[in-house]
Amino acid sequence: MTAMTPGSNIPLSAARVAVDVAAPVRLDVSGLLLTADGKVRSDDDFIFYNQPSGPGVTYRAGGGSAPDAIVVDTTAVPPGIEKIVVTASPDAAGQTFQGIEPTATVRNADDGSALATFTPPQLGAETALVVIEIYLRNGAWKARAVGQGYANGLAGIATDFGVSVEEPAAGAVGGSGKINLDKGRVNLQKNQTVSLVKGGAPLLSRVRMGLGWEPAFRGKDIDLDASVIAYGPNRNHLDSCYFGKLTILNGAIKHSGDNLTGEGAGDDETIIVDLGRIPAEATGLVFTVNSFTGQKFNEVAKAYCRLIDDASGEELVRFDLTGAEPQTGVMMAKLIKQFTGEWEMTAMGEFVKSRTVRGMVKPAAKAL
Repeated sequence: MTAMTPGSNIPLSAARVAVDVAAPVRLDVSGLLLTADGKVRSDDDFIFYNQPSGPGVTYRAGGGSAPDAIVVDTTAVPPGIEKIVVTASPDAAGQTFQGIEPTATVRNADDGSALATFTPPQLGAETALVVIEIYLRNGAWKARAVGQGYANGLAGIATDFGVSVEEPAAGAVGGSGKINLDKGRVNLQKNQTVSLVKGGAPLLSRVRMGLGWEPAFRGKDIDLDASVIAYGPNRNHLDSCYFGKLTILNGAIKHSGDNLTGEGAGDDETIIVDLGRIPAEATGLVFTVNSFTGQKFNEVAKAYCRLIDDASGEELVRFDLTGAEPQTGVMMAKLIKQFTGEWEMTAMGEFVKSRTVRGMVKPAAKAL
């Protein structure tokens, strides 16, 4: 394995490589596909947590056990793309890299073996970095250590390479562009992610996930069941909390019990999650809703999930399900523990053919 210095390069001995970037704090890692003029062709060439795949390049979340990575399949990179730059920025708003120098590791994506590492030296006011670039030279792919810093965050890097950056309408955006809770409640759209921190510090210890719904047709009860499935870092199923098993993970997760009709205002079922008591081996939680009686979700109105601070009762995050499909199960949201210990919530809204939580275990594992 090669320890790289700024400007040094190595030939790639693998066609598929992963570049992961680790630091003592949570980082956002991104990749940009660039043409010969050093610009993206369109915003679709900016690969990050909310747009995780592009031609030949994918974003891979660490899932709580490892740093995030950008994976490059050099055989699938489209003609005209000559360089993929891998960037990193601290997730906390305004945080610089001073004292928290990141280390990038270039790996063979198929067997995980390390090909090279690079730690940019002497960082200070930078809030974002171009760390490594994977580039094509005379028909061969190479990796170069860069370490170029930006003081205006990931948005500065993206703009520099031709990406149009828009601020999300809801929630606050840190220097990395990720939504957080600094400005209060966040309304998520499908596949959006919110970091459950406020002011750069962990905010929550106990939260409630409230799930609600109404019958789409008056006078017709609908019996839906809310559940949460717990997974380990390798997407291994640990346990499921539902109406038949109201407590799991030594009491860290508790279910309110079954609601048989969906009538009435407010949450139909709630699941309390004590984030501080969740054992270390549990890094992913997927919240699901199933129709045990077989009614489809196009017979359900106003289905939603919302995350509440259990101490104050304040609603923090809300996701309203739209575009229902004629299926009997839906994955509403997931909570993923980052390797720094922070939690992130992502809206899912993915439908599955399953009347019970047991049938959700495999599809939810794939969706982590």
